[in-house]
Amino acid sequence: MSTVVRLATASRAAPKLALLGTGVVGGAFVSRYQRLQDRALPVPKLAWLANSRVVHACDASAQQALDEANQAEPRDGGPPPWAEGEALRSGDIVVDATASEAVADWHAEWLSRGVHVVTANKLGNGGSLPRAQAIARAQADFGARYGDAATVGAGLPLLRSLRALVAGGDRIHRVEGVLSGSLAWLFNHYDGMRAFSGFVRQARQAGYTEPDPRIDLSGEDVRRKLLILARAAGLPLQAEDVRVESLVPAELAELPLAELDAALGQLDAPLATRFKDAYRNGARLRFLGRFDAERASVGLQALPADHPLCGGGGTDNRVAIYSDRYPEQPLVVQGPGAGAEVTAAALLDDVLAIARP
Repeated sequence: MSTVVRLATASRAAPKLALLGTGVVGGAFVSRYQRLQDRALPVPKLAWLANSRVVHACDASAQQALDEANQAEPRDGGPPPWAEGEALRSGDIVVDATASEAVADWHAEWLSRGVHVVTANKLGNGGSLPRAQAIARAQADFGARYGDAATVGAGLPLLRSLRALVAGGDRIHRVEGVLSGSLAWLFNHYDGMRAFSGFVRQARQAGYTEPDPRIDLSGEDVRRKLLILARAAGLPLQAEDVRVESLVPAELAELPLAELDAALGQLDAPLATRFKDAYRNGARLRFLGRFDAERASVGLQALPADHPLCGGGGTDNRVAIYSDRYPEQPLVVQGPGAGAEVTAAALLDDVLAIARP
């Protein structure tokens, strides 16, 4: 009997937890989950975890299952292993710690079965508009909950604040800010003297960027976050509605991932020029996302040193919300916006909120 079938026929006395994704964020999730267990907090039982290669039951320990899943051999085609069998039922919670389009396609399906979804995957509400609308309909029609705090700001109370304002009848005029923890870190550290590519390598090694840092540098990660925020504010933006300025030269964008590191030096000269131009004018470079009722944009801007969005440090996100309630002096949300640990904490916060009686 396969792992999935065996899990599906096991006792359903209490809701179970399943984890998709065994990379950096998935590993941090397992570590934090076990720490909460050690403190005797009432976390749901982690029944199984999976990646693109294997589904593994967590009978002995979650850490052991994680290690063995990451050592599994690649599969030769076919459906993803977690899609085989009926492993998830109404009331269960699935955690998506991937960046997979294929997994995001399942979010609405799980919700329609009554399965709660907790996600760090921005492609659910930050990908295609029809997919985001299907997720919203499934939540409304079937009552399952969708925990997506980890998709923007790594769990900062940003989405929650925005939705609370809208639910209270407030109209959102504009949202703008530093939405990428990795790009915040890069431009907080880049000094124009050392190569920008060296800072990119450091950010990648620290787990601040996506596995392919071009997703961050191209502005695509910020575009996804901006779409999530705009849709939460009631604006049905599509990806093509957002004007994006990429930092990635065309030649670099076309390279296979395996060849990327050796070619990162292509970033250095253009960024050095941008830095010098900003420095001469007493400005600082910040990579911003912005939307209002008429337009949406993502890109690098030179801001006065005393600009509100130049505050913060490290991987801090700093986001300003302008609304009827906050027309001149915006509501500002600031805090660490990148890193596997804070993302995993946000995922588990959503899990606990759903599982709490």
